[in-house]
Amino acid sequence: MSEDQFMGNLYQRFPVTVEKGKGSHVWDVDGKEYIDCMGGYGVALVGHQNQRINNAIKEQIDKIITVHSSLYNKTREEFLKILIGLAPKGLTQVHLNNSGAEAIEAAIKFARKFTGKKGMVAMKGSYHGKSFGALSLTFNPKYKKAFEPLVEKVSFASFGDIESLRSAIDDDTAFVILEPIQGESGIIVAPEGFLQDVRKLCDEKGILLIFDEIQAGLGRTGRLWACEHWNTAPDILCLAKGIAGGVPMGATLVRPDILASMSKGEHSSTFGGNPLSCAAGIAALKALTEDGLVENSEKMGKIFREGLEKLKENHHMIREIRGKGLMIGIEMKFEVKDILMGLMKKGVLMLYSGRNILRILPPLVISEEDITKVLHALDSVLSEEEQKKDVQG
Repeated sequence: MSEDQFMGNLYQRFPVTVEKGKGSHVWDVDGKEYIDCMGGYGVALVGHQNQRINNAIKEQIDKIITVHSSLYNKTREEFLKILIGLAPKGLTQVHLNNSGAEAIEAAIKFARKFTGKKGMVAMKGSYHGKSFGALSLTFNPKYKKAFEPLVEKVSFASFGDIESLRSAIDDDTAFVILEPIQGESGIIVAPEGFLQDVRKLCDEKGILLIFDEIQAGLGRTGRLWACEHWNTAPDILCLAKGIAGGVPMGATLVRPDILASMSKGEHSSTFGGNPLSCAAGIAALKALTEDGLVENSEKMGKIFREGLEKLKENHHMIREIRGKGLMIGIEMKFEVKDILMGLMKKGVLMLYSGRNILRILPPLVISEEDITKVLHALDSVLSEEEQKKDVQG
């Protein structure tokens, strides 16, 4: 494909050239239709060509596209009011930026400035982005080794193990950061009680707790915030991906006393909070809360999981089904590359995590009919793969 000669070898590319999308479907340049379980790595949260998003963008373009945060803007003000009205308890101020990595970078600076400490504790299996600070908090060495030395004073604790976390903390620890459900490492759900234990430990030690809900937040898990499943709120919450319906945006939600520790000019973003993104963000938040998408995520996620569990009974290749809502991982006993290609041929786009895990992140508008089609396609592909392996074996 012609893009490759210009973009370098930075992405794992799939042989599909997408031309348009609608809801949970996309079409390639040849007119072939696919059910989209990739969702732009979770960005297409409220569906492709969501009418609320389209209308908001068109209306805002006719007003103004960019207003730096050194000036005021009513579209940004409205977005902030809606976002804070939905935020977990205590998070009443926001820094607007442009991506998940930027949201994490802001959180690092805010936490270090507020506490006056430098130590950072993340989780084994974590993924927080590829900019230098976010990369330092990301566990997988394959992303990091070539770029060391990274930011110092980072320790890693075992996800789900409170004693491992306790031993990783010292007197210079500024914060603990974690994903309530780890995405990149294979949809690993926090064990029951773990988030509550982490919250209690951080309170005991005077340490800030940061939740990365860049992938798991905004209705993806069947609740507006993934941390709601465990009735736990952080001191800082990082958001991005689908927050503006596909338009680039990130947000770092913060307790007001934490943000008050920052001085003017110590952190900013040229594009952060631009009216175009904010208009799309207003529309996305209204779609989630007024059009029943969070509830649909819970309902369709349950149907998806039940169907996958039935497939597991019939296919020895499947080791485990994990997740909440429409954030689902299928751990296989073998590599999934051929499965992904087989699904593409049958009109289904799906992600992977590592070599042996299928990752499902469809738009929250996905229907039961589409889920049934995906399950049939997966059933067929798995049967074909098992037959190949039986013949080869």
